[in-house]
Amino acid sequence: MTQPLSAAAAEELVRRHAVQGATLMTILHAIQDETGFVPPEVVQPLARVLTLSRAEVHGTITYYHHFRSAPPARITVQLCRAEACRSMGTEALKDHIEGHTGCRFDSGHAEDTELESVYCLGQCALSPSMTINGEIHAKVTPQKFDRLYDAAKDKSEVTA
Repeated sequence: MTQPLSAAAAEELVRRHAVQGATLMTILHAIQDETGFVPPEVVQPLARVLTLSRAEVHGTITYYHHFRSAPPARITVQLCRAEACRSMGTEALKDHIEGHTGCRFDSGHAEDTELESVYCLGQCALSPSMTINGEIHAKVTPQKFDRLYDAAKDKSEVTA
């Protein structure tokens, strides 16, 4: 589990990203890009800098599915489950992925892997599509998933 940020570290993180003209959304994206998630400790400094309430900042973070309030798993799989991908077999692929990884979609971390449903990756003509650790993959079959996932697992073990 990640240690909470100190007040000084949270202030510094906000100071670096809350530049003139930056919106709450751009700042949240920048913070998440840097840290992998939006630490809860930045809510108060962000609210103060942007003259918003803590509830407005927290509400934005929790409303948008993209923002994380905790560090991601070492391997994050996002599977498109929108209509075009559904018509091309994404639900059967979902079942295969759950069996291969031993994890369930949208239920948090399990053994350093997290499976998330998303609803359109903009690859409708190349469905079913997914991302693994942010890298997009199209025309994914169960066999292709196994290769991609196993490669991501090998890579994450090397960098751990």
